Amino acid sequence: MRLTARRRAVIAVLVSWPLGFFYLYWAWYIVINIGRELRGGYSSCSGDWRDVSSACGSAYDIPLVLAELLVVTSMVVLAAWGLGRWVTWPVRSMGLTIEQLGPTNLGTRIRAAGPRDETRQLADAIDAMLDRVAEGYEAQRRFAANASHELRTPLATQRALIEVSLGSALTPDQLDLLSRQLLATNQRNESLIEGLLVLAETERGLMSNTNQQLDRLVVEVLAPLRAGADEQGIAITADLAEVQVNGEGPLLERLVSNLVGNAIKYNQRGGWVQVVVRAPGTLQVSNSGPVVPPELVNGLFEPFRRLSGDRLDHGGGVGLGLTIARSVVAAHHGSITASANPAGGLTIEVRLP
Repeated sequence: MRLTARRRAVIAVLVSWPLGFFYLYWAWYIVINIGRELRGGYSSCSGDWRDVSSACGSAYDIPLVLAELLVVTSMVVLAAWGLGRWVTWPVRSMGLTIEQLGPTNLGTRIRAAGPRDETRQLADAIDAMLDRVAEGYEAQRRFAANASHELRTPLATQRALIEVSLGSALTPDQLDLLSRQLLATNQRNESLIEGLLVLAETERGLMSNTNQQLDRLVVEVLAPLRAGADEQGIAITADLAEVQVNGEGPLLERLVSNLVGNAIKYNQRGGWVQVVVRAPGTLQVSNSGPVVPPELVNGLFEPFRRLSGDRLDHGGGVGLGLTIARSVVAAHHGSITASANPAGGLTIEVRLP
């Protein structure tokens, strides 16, 4: 039978209670009787108290009895300390396991066995927490690696274009093409850096938390996006109820802009985008487009991902739109979900407090 912390505590109580009772009774009996004999010895005999037992016929060798009392008391204290250590051993063993954790061995777990007592529940909770920590650490590591890759590739492209311009004389048409390519690459770098900064900002939490009129905010965001949608033959419709939410205005604007911008970008000519705002604090963005496999929907929230699961090609966006949206929603203590439309495209629903 495995001795859990609860069983150890029960055994410790069963053992220590009678022993402690007899020890206290014995110590009390000895001290009381020695006190009585000392008082009697002082009243009827002369000399030092150490001579009472010999001069007055005491039943106790007082110095020896006091030494025994000190020794027994010390033994009881040591036994109580050892019993306490024995009872708390399951918890201390978990501490020894946790001390081994580090960036290089995030797979270490307690993996407690036996009945699900309080100690087992604590160990399982710690293991679950370590799973979340390892998952977050791995996600941060992947994000840093992908971000460095996404930054390195356009920078190498810029360098190659500059070397071409320095290596030979260019015609006006070639110079114009080169300038446009450099401008496009620079704009992508700016978008990527801006997206990374927004992610870092949302990780810090909200700088302000005030009432925001969500329907008005959506109207303001849609106004500049309609022109680009019209050029691609995409119709934008809005069904906006008057809704107030708590949050930070610029981040909520970025949330709406990213969701609607993605709905326009990953669409098809002649398609549609529908934006719905309803009480108590729901924002829903749906669009037409290519069919999205349902099993790949959750992966779209990961940074630098596309439908195939690979990094985005450099002709499109930077691959942080939905990642930023998820981070903004998390900063507002809301929830965001995505589902694939049967006819193609996505429906993304955001619930804000």
